[in-house]
Amino acid sequence: MGGTLFRDAALVSAESASLTVGVSVLVEDGAITWIRPSDDEPAIDLANVEIVDAGGTTVVPGMVDAHSHITMPGGSHWIDRALDPPDQLLRYAEHNAELLHRSGVRWCRDVGAPVRRDPLDGRERGLNLGIRDRWRGLPDKPYIRAAGGLIARRGYVPNLTIDVDDADQLLAAAKRQLDDGADLVKLMLDTIRPGTSRPPGEEAPARWTAGDIRPVVDEAHARGAKVTAHSTDLVGARAGVDAGIDCIEHGFHLDADIARAMAERGTFLVSTLVVLKSWTTFGSTTRIDRGELVKRGLVGTEGRRWLEETRETAAESVRIAHAAGVRIAAGTDFGGGSTRANHLAWEVESLVEAGLEPYEALAAATRRGGELLDEADAGVIHEGGPADFFLVHGDPLSDPSALWRVWRTAW
Repeated sequence: MGGTLFRDAALVSAESASLTVGVSVLVEDGAITWIRPSDDEPAIDLANVEIVDAGGTTVVPGMVDAHSHITMPGGSHWIDRALDPPDQLLRYAEHNAELLHRSGVRWCRDVGAPVRRDPLDGRERGLNLGIRDRWRGLPDKPYIRAAGGLIARRGYVPNLTIDVDDADQLLAAAKRQLDDGADLVKLMLDTIRPGTSRPPGEEAPARWTAGDIRPVVDEAHARGAKVTAHSTDLVGARAGVDAGIDCIEHGFHLDADIARAMAERGTFLVSTLVVLKSWTTFGSTTRIDRGELVKRGLVGTEGRRWLEETRETAAESVRIAHAAGVRIAAGTDFGGGSTRANHLAWEVESLVEAGLEPYEALAAATRRGGELLDEADAGVIHEGGPADFFLVHGDPLSDPSALWRVWRTAW
């Protein structure tokens, strides 16, 4: 087979705030053969090599969307779409794969799917697990780590979550997900369902205590899997971190004590600031009943105030976590939230707005995601590694919006 020589590009580094310019990258058989200065390329036989003039572009590692839901399309009716028939959910996944490929996302960490009978393999489990298995090794599909279903107290999101009533059922449900082949277990630790709000100053008891959660962590770790938790309030985050979970999803309300504990224990934060941004236009772009939007905190004077306060608190939580040394990976919550599968660039921009340097925000969408997955080749570029990179027009280290300008993917 021939190769592809990407000539005279810029290259981002995992640790540097500046680009390396004048770089050529040779790709052969899906792997990076070498990375060299363009004026010092090794001699090669160019007869079967495609030469790509990459001038004006930057080579970026394939990104990792650390919080995604491959079987759902997102949008203002995101919960309703999760209840669509299984064959439709699989079609959403195919479309999402195309969006991910075009936007430079190579890895998806799918943190929960509807549990249904898969029309292709006949198994009743989280639909993301069958998708993960069938897509493995396909170059136009993302690599996936999947959680199977979402485990929650009964009534959290009817007909979507795996409902349990006590700690024994919680552990049993986690074991079933692991038996089904889940890479991680996803717990819903919020005290209220998504899209609702609580009066200021009111703090409800935790849905699960650290003592309830710890056996799940022990079971998952014994099997080489991880445990993560949806948490947008302090109560749930505290219970999860005290129990030794591996990651907090969203983390819209964190304080210095929780952040310090996360840093000490190696607990990741997966940011999804872009979800809150995506809600801001629903009042003018949708025909959802205004009473429903008010109830969900998305329109009206009180709704707008709640949303703005939550956005500010979420950004502050990112700053607190970053200052404490918590490793932050970037996610969109596409499908399971209102965002879409090609919106990871928006999250990188949001992290910069929250106070991270552009190179730190890009790292959250690349190598930090790889660290969360324990995948040495995810989110990085190196000789001998897979050619999982893409090219954007411009410099994402000075202008994060360049990540929207994907020109070409190498895989």
